[in-house]
Amino acid sequence: MDIPTNLKYTKSHEWVRLEDDGTATIGITQHAQELLGDMVFAEIPQVGRSLKQGEECAVVESVKAAADVYAPISGEVIAVNAELESAPEKINQDAYAAWLFKVKPTNTSDLGGLMDAGSYQKVLESEAH
Repeated sequence: MDIPTNLKYTKSHEWVRLEDDGTATIGITQHAQELLGDMVFAEIPQVGRSLKQGEECAVVESVKAAADVYAPISGEVIAVNAELESAPEKINQDAYAAWLFKVKPTNTSDLGGLMDAGSYQKVLESEAH
């Protein structure tokens, strides 16, 4: 499985990309979308919402199941990928391009608790056994 090395990951299968302007872009991993199957709906947090690390903040729904998305870091939602409301299948096409939302982090120490690609790979391997 291809796990981009420029991203950070959570055990609940969210990815975080730190941007040059200090914001963070968040989505779900390739592994998560494979487990869920064909996406039919994405509920994304509103711009301006304040998120706490670990808080349920979005829902992605497939033909198989609905899954909560947790905020990997604390911050204020500054943008959402509105395209997913009408085309949630974009997550299936490329989970790393189909970001869900962007935040302005309020606690940069949250980033220290996220995994790199190698650590995330080990989590996936442990789940497979």
